[in-house]
Amino acid sequence: MPFAQLNLIEPLVRAVSNEGYTRPTPIQERAIPHVLAGRDLLGIAQTGTGKTAAFVLPILQQLAQRPRKRGGGARVLVLAPTRELAAQIGESFGTYGRHAPASTVVIFGGVGQEPQVQALRRGVEVIVATPGRLLDLIQQKHCSLASVEIFVLDEADRMLDMGFIHDVRRIVERLPTARQTLFFSATMPDEVTALSRSLLRDPVRVEVTPAATTVDKIEQSVYFVEKADKRRLLERLLDDPAMARVLVFTRTKHGADRVARDLERAGVGVQALHGNKGQRARERALAGFKDGSIRVLVATDIAARGIDVDEISHVVNFDLPNISESYVHRIGRTARAGAAGIAISFCDSEERAFLRDIEKLIRRSVPVMKDHAYASGAGPRPPAPVQAPVHHRPPRREATVTSIAPAPAAKTAQGPRPGGGNRRRSRSFGSLRR
Repeated sequence: MPFAQLNLIEPLVRAVSNEGYTRPTPIQERAIPHVLAGRDLLGIAQTGTGKTAAFVLPILQQLAQRPRKRGGGARVLVLAPTRELAAQIGESFGTYGRHAPASTVVIFGGVGQEPQVQALRRGVEVIVATPGRLLDLIQQKHCSLASVEIFVLDEADRMLDMGFIHDVRRIVERLPTARQTLFFSATMPDEVTALSRSLLRDPVRVEVTPAATTVDKIEQSVYFVEKADKRRLLERLLDDPAMARVLVFTRTKHGADRVARDLERAGVGVQALHGNKGQRARERALAGFKDGSIRVLVATDIAARGIDVDEISHVVNFDLPNISESYVHRIGRTARAGAAGIAISFCDSEERAFLRDIEKLIRRSVPVMKDHAYASGAGPRPPAPVQAPVHHRPPRREATVTSIAPAPAAKTAQGPRPGGGNRRRSRSFGSLRR
């Protein structure tokens, strides 16, 4: 189905075409008509499915077709958990709205607030924000949400993980009761399910993959290796030129810095990305990773939510995540836009329980790479360098979708993916009233 058959107006179809996209992704095909009709929506989708365009395009159309009230404030609020994700959503409003523009401001911390305040004073239709800085500006009387017609909560599961639930509650209390609400999440644990019920009214549920399952086209493997040998194993794997653009995950910020320093000493082009990095340093690291000048990016889970790169060849879990759902988010970075990918995990003796939890969540066993130089208990064996499990990536294909036949192979409009600082995990929240 081409974009024009989704009843999008010509300026939006033209903007999508200018980006080289010919067909909508499954979540775009299913969500856009409902958003255009004004329905509340619960969207469940894995990374790389194009969900940002699924809400940006119909929102732009509604703004273009409904005249703005004179003197009114912002009509759309999009909440994102991280600075990188907020910035990329803002870019999407600019890209897809080039022929049907909507004035947009992106609000996040870590930078001076004055340019954001000035934009709000001039008047904007769309606010894309992280919760903390938005609340600061509301409390300073620089921002009002009284005119918001459409509210989007993006990456709801990560919003909870990062401890933003109290900030979200305070923001929701300032929104008009009569509004359209769009709620997106990659996974639906109990806390997120309860949150969605408190925010949505008679929503349409759009789910393009079963909750908390991995993308089938990712080839997964696990290496049993002791903690002290992980660095040498990673360096050995990186001798394979097929590992062209590699995203490495660590559990902590200090761990990310340590791995990056070790790889740099080994002559690998590398940068670390985590919440302790300044905004400019984060932007430089992401830009270098995108343009290929940096081969390896070492990141924490939360920071990686801002990485929107289609051509990541490999994901390496240097540390297995202690939250099973994070594994799904991590490995999805290498299978964007329907492409196949490779995910490699290191598992030391203290992480075996994490691996069991992951395999229970994804309902399958991760294949074990047994014959390698640093296998647990074997000690280093110099002969035969370790190779990555796969040297050649399969051709790009459309993502398969639950209960929907896959679309013909074509480039599809993608939205940004998530990153940001480290905050505590929230396990409980109160009722959010409309």
